[in-house]
Amino acid sequence: MTHDNNAIVKEFIHTLQNRKSAAELLRFYHPDVEQIEFPNTLTKAKTIRTLADLENASNKGNKVLQKEEYEILKSYSFKNTVIIEAIWTGTLALPIGAIPIGGQMKAYFAQFYEFKDGKIVKQRNYDCFEPFS
Repeated sequence: MTHDNNAIVKEFIHTLQNRKSAAELLRFYHPDVEQIEFPNTLTKAKTIRTLADLENASNKGNKVLQKEEYEILKSYSFKNTVIIEAIWTGTLALPIGAIPIGGQMKAYFAQFYEFKDGKIVKQRNYDCFEPFS
């Protein structure tokens, strides 16, 4: 069975930015998912997350952000992998650095999604945040 992985990533991003709970995202992930976030302004060390970790991170994110938006600039597909280049904008529910509640933070993302059985089994994030001042 073939899957349109590009369409799945677009639906995933749409769900991510409109979610009310972490449970909405779980249907996109393979049970053996591994998400790797490389060091950035918020995550100081390389972090590897399992499905349970992703659910916890999503729940925390819902407390920190009022809203988040993704603008996909480019998308590339090769075999079982989709790569996106995106601009992320988050509206804060809590202050971070010099950014007040209701202020926005911005990041430039490259994300690599690998699929197995139509589900995300591996995700690598390279996130570059604008200064928080």
